Amino acid sequence: MHVDAPAGPVAASLHDRRRAWEEDHLAPGAARSWPAQRVDEEPDCALRSPFQRDRDRIVHCKAFRRLKHKTQVFVAPEGDHFRTRLTHTLEVTQIARTVARALGLNEDLTEAVGLGHDLGHPPFGHIGEAELDRCAAQRFGGRFRHYEHSLRVVECLERDGAGLNLDARVRDGIVCHSGRAPLPATQEGRIVRLVDRVAYLNHDIDDALRAGVLEEAELPPGAIAKLGDTGSQRIDALVHDLVETSCAAGDVVQGEAAGSAMTDLRDFMFAEVYMGASARREHAKIDRVVSTLFHHFADHPEALPAARGEAALAQRVTDHVAGMTDRYAVRAFAALSVPAPFEV
Repeated sequence: MHVDAPAGPVAASLHDRRRAWEEDHLAPGAARSWPAQRVDEEPDCALRSPFQRDRDRIVHCKAFRRLKHKTQVFVAPEGDHFRTRLTHTLEVTQIARTVARALGLNEDLTEAVGLGHDLGHPPFGHIGEAELDRCAAQRFGGRFRHYEHSLRVVECLERDGAGLNLDARVRDGIVCHSGRAPLPATQEGRIVRLVDRVAYLNHDIDDALRAGVLEEAELPPGAIAKLGDTGSQRIDALVHDLVETSCAAGDVVQGEAAGSAMTDLRDFMFAEVYMGASARREHAKIDRVVSTLFHHFADHPEALPAARGEAALAQRVTDHVAGMTDRYAVRAFAALSVPAPFEV
């Protein structure tokens, strides 16, 4: 049973002081932290805004902890300095907060969306996502999109099926962070959507250079001339452009030149890294791991964790495979595919 701590003098006045601060300092288009917009109403916390509570719920959930063992680009890298899905999430969040602060938008909402945006990513990055989508379509006629699954994680799967009861604006930012989804309803959500791409393009270039997959001389010269020679220079240029262009437009948008340069970088990375020779060598292996696990659990539902609510078999299989870390998926695949040693 939860027991509320008695409100001291700081807590007794903080709520009113923070609301007054937001009215005085946030931009007119910024999201206000109060009142919370939750499916299940809750009393406010005396020391945290609704968005701060959502941030804390995300950081303390199991799906967030699993991100440290999920692929960003390079599967099971040998070095200690390659990004994971967790470090990507942290980089997105800190860049997004910088933009939100500069524009007078709600940093706490921006942070919560940034921390939660990739909670639904399956093992093995976008290669794993594509194979899980194929399996769901072939076996059950369904689809898998990581951004939609991120919403399912926070609404239905965490807390043993109870969900995190996040504010509607946080949930909107999470499910709409991908370019394949509708535009987020808040400017804070739109920051995360753009910054997600700013972050992954530049840190993936850094990792590809470290891995020897790319040489600096191969990077597209036009984009590099516009944005800078190093990752930090490019991020700085893109953030400054985003802030200045958005301030002038009254919405979160990029300048044409910066957006064009970023598109050139993205096209290059897809051709040379994400779908390049090094990545393709691992595609068949990843496809085999994901498809073997998916069809095994579809054929043997008794091996799945206990059902949460009334979820159909297709959803239960998808939830289980999507929730795996890379290393857990490899162990589960090995248990199905590699003969166990015979003990005499």
